[in-house]
Amino acid sequence: MPESRPQIVLVTPVWNDSARLAVYGPSLARALAGSPLAVRWIIADDGSEPHEHELLNKLRDNLADFPNVETHFSARHHGKGSVVREAWALAPDADWLAFVDADGSVSGEDMLGLIERAVRSGVSVLGIRKRTDTTRVVESIHRALVHRGFLLTVRFLLGMRCEDPQCGAKVIKGGDYRRIAHQLVEHGLAFDSELLAALAHSGAEWKEVPVTWVEKKGGKIKVVRDAWRMFNALLKIRAARKSW
Repeated sequence: MPESRPQIVLVTPVWNDSARLAVYGPSLARALAGSPLAVRWIIADDGSEPHEHELLNKLRDNLADFPNVETHFSARHHGKGSVVREAWALAPDADWLAFVDADGSVSGEDMLGLIERAVRSGVSVLGIRKRTDTTRVVESIHRALVHRGFLLTVRFLLGMRCEDPQCGAKVIKGGDYRRIAHQLVEHGLAFDSELLAALAHSGAEWKEVPVTWVEKKGGKIKVVRDAWRMFNALLKIRAARKSW
């Protein structure tokens, strides 16, 4: 009897992001279409303006290279973490749960490579921004300093040694996620850090794989406002760990 293919769910969270996804979506669709893996791609909208729904549905319908794509619309805007968890919950028995940001900072080919690496190894795989002989990082000095500052803060507050907890390209083993899903409450950008902190606390393993990362214009992050929110979120995560 032939071995069944693993169930893989890839979520792309969006919030008023149809324009950026219209650039990135076709390249991701082409990459997924070229793989024998059975990937279910969910474009998960986090309570965008109503006109965005129509634009996202049109984009979905135009992604002819990869027909196994669907849209999911959250009733209200809560944040990246909330809508990713909501979309993952649509596939409660998936073998692999992944997400990739809609800005295209991580290419479709690299995202597919992370998924394939996870399936081959049987371990969760995290993309990390790192310059190597085969990968490059293109970012402003300002962005690099903010990233470095956040990384040091995560290490200090959570004691987590992940090289890049905030890179928006992750593939998580379904069973590992389901064991800690009830602990996750972070709706916003600190979702990645909470997810990894909970996984680490549970004893789950992961591999970190360098990817090419190119900073894109049009992001919604406001450094001062969001840095303060992230810091407070990390404090809450550290406090919450006592009850895990």
